[in-house]
Amino acid sequence: MFANTFAICLLTALSSVNALGPAPVNLRTAANFAILSKSGVSTVPPSVIVGAVGVSPIAATGLTGFSLTVDSTGQFATSGQVTGHLLAASFSAPTPTTLTAAIGDMGTAFTDATGRVNPNFSNLATGAIGGLILAPGLYKWTTAVGIGADVTIAGASTDTWIFQVAGGLSVAAGKRVLLAGGASAANIVWVVSGTVSVGIGAHIEGVVLGKTSITLLTGASANSRLLAQTFIALQQATVTN
Repeated sequence: MFANTFAICLLTALSSVNALGPAPVNLRTAANFAILSKSGVSTVPPSVIVGAVGVSPIAATGLTGFSLTVDSTGQFATSGQVTGHLLAASFSAPTPTTLTAAIGDMGTAFTDATGRVNPNFSNLATGAIGGLILAPGLYKWTTAVGIGADVTIAGASTDTWIFQVAGGLSVAAGKRVLLAGGASAANIVWVVSGTVSVGIGAHIEGVVLGKTSITLLTGASANSRLLAQTFIALQQATVTN
């Protein structure tokens, strides 16, 4: 309760200042993807993805459940579940080079985000952040973070948030990350060293930079980019870039 009140007070006190929060994390060419993974992406149809999907250094065999149709150029594939192209390291040039750059930029962004120091909030609510209102800032947890009730990220469209999570991140079934005050998902970064799980019918906002796997369970949705150094699994989920 105290943490929630403190966040509201901080947001109110700073509401007249523009661009609150840490310096943005530069995704560089990784920002061209809604989903990007080193180890593969699977889907249990029908999922809905708006934006490009990329896997590297794994080949196109790492894209499972999509019923791929490879373009005549051999540079990309399409799927009825994806509004955009699917790219893999095994496709024709210049796709492998494009993906190598994007994967490198994803790693650089992860290192940048995890390396930020002097957090505004440390181990807020001991990681149980459901029900809180989160003001712009740098947040750091040395443990896992769980969202067991709706949580609100509140600020202006120019404000920024970085959530450093040393453990895993889980959103309970049916719970939602909400935006208020004009906050933009593009300015929210969840940098997670453990696994990420978005439960059945749950929703998350913001860029997810995952060191390990990211899973969206049945009916889950993400208004974000999912960028993982290992595997991404979608089960009849929706991802909008």
